[in-house]
Amino acid sequence: MVGAAFAAILTLLAAPVATPVAAQNRGPGAFTIAETGQSFARLQSALDAIGDGRGTIRIAPGTYRQCAVQRGGVVIYAAREIGTVTFEGTACEGKAALVLRGMGAEVRGLNFAGIFVPDGNGAGIRLEEGALNVAYSRFANSQQGILAGNAPESHVYIMRSTFSGLGTCENAAGCAHSIYVGNYGRLTVRDSRFERGTGGHYVKSRAAQVVIEDNSFDDAAGQGTNYMIDLPAGSQGLIAGNWFVQGRDKENYSAFIALGAEDVLHPSDGLTVMDNEARFVPGISRSSAFLADWTGSHIALRGNRLADGLAGYQRR
Repeated sequence: MVGAAFAAILTLLAAPVATPVAAQNRGPGAFTIAETGQSFARLQSALDAIGDGRGTIRIAPGTYRQCAVQRGGVVIYAAREIGTVTFEGTACEGKAALVLRGMGAEVRGLNFAGIFVPDGNGAGIRLEEGALNVAYSRFANSQQGILAGNAPESHVYIMRSTFSGLGTCENAAGCAHSIYVGNYGRLTVRDSRFERGTGGHYVKSRAAQVVIEDNSFDDAAGQGTNYMIDLPAGSQGLIAGNWFVQGRDKENYSAFIALGAEDVLHPSDGLTVMDNEARFVPGISRSSAFLADWTGSHIALRGNRLADGLAGYQRR
């Protein structure tokens, strides 16, 4: 199932491929273009074959120590069996296992692990242009899970994925996070799990609109972490139905959710924060804010179930 926000990209993918590939160009390989039957030993070769077109790359089970750069087109990267494909330990351009700067991309059922680069921003996915949809994927034990730049007319949609053992503030490039999205039009995160952070924030986003819904943020085993959700540029939208537990080992435990703590780019009036549950890991007694607000906007807070010592709202 794919979010409605990605419907336009999928409509493009549904169109027929214009030029069939001759049978003699087909061959055995882990990366198969579904529309043509071409298969390749390297993901980059499959991407180069699609070029500025559109296609689905089906990936055989295995652990791959390779990376790829999408320079154009609209591409679906799909594991033949969810959870059986891992990209491990290799980053292209000193950035990520997948560097995306086409019109759009979708990632289905892939794992990313052990991505480290010298500037501290090693990610499973580095999104530089276009829309992105991620589903049934796992990001683990790297500097960053997903890192996206700026695309105010586009969106990022993430569902049913796991982010574990991510984040760092130990490098000159600044902090890395489980998810960082720059000035995008919309970020949606649904039905996903965040756990065992190793620095930075679990979700940091400068998107104008956010929907962060029905996720779990389990910081019980976190180390040197900060906010669960940071919206430093202001955002409108919905934060609802999430479960939060703040752990013991924090670099900053002053808030679970932060709004407008840096340069404000977007209005936040009407942001709705509802029906969430937030608590501290057992054995901790401290004061914190569920929502810390630097904007003074009209925020709708209702139905949140908060632990003792946790203020619902603080104006900063």
